[in-house]
Amino acid sequence: MSSQPHTVLPWVVRRTRLPLLSLRCADCRSESATTGDGRFRVNANGKLLDVWLLVRCVSCGRTSKLTVHERVPVRSLDPAELRGYRVNDPGLVASRLLDPLLARRSRFTLDWTGAWRLDAPPASLDEAWPVQVEVAFEDPVPVRPDRLIAQRLGLSRNEVLRRIKCDTPLRRPTSSGFRFTVMPAD
Repeated sequence: MSSQPHTVLPWVVRRTRLPLLSLRCADCRSESATTGDGRFRVNANGKLLDVWLLVRCVSCGRTSKLTVHERVPVRSLDPAELRGYRVNDPGLVASRLLDPLLARRSRFTLDWTGAWRLDAPPASLDEAWPVQVEVAFEDPVPVRPDRLIAQRLGLSRNEVLRRIKCDTPLRRPTSSGFRFTVMPAD
């Protein structure tokens, strides 16, 4: 690394929509489902509540339920959270959908294809060298750093491996922020 001052560029990975779910449909055996507008179903049984997140099969339109809470006492839920379930709060839908415990319990994975974008200033590799970039994630979108860098900077992935200095493994998907340095071409 050089002792010269770095040009630091901020990159942010943002969600553009909710990801699709990879979840087998009971009717048509399709592997893709969506939350659509994001709706909860709340059912009261005395002083106990059941809360489900409703998902719809992309192929046949069948609606299924993912259990968020099962037979929990009403008083155990935060009033703001309970109100969010009743009014189908989009932020609450996103947080529950992105919850890894719900995904594990309901046996689905998230398909992020086309559900995110990279916001970055214009890439100019003619600036002072080396160029340092900080990548931040607003949501846990799994991306491979080498592909993200290659796409944004217009480099081949082999060139990325040669010119990029990074503490994060470049060929392994990550969903947490990282920092890398672009070195000049030899």
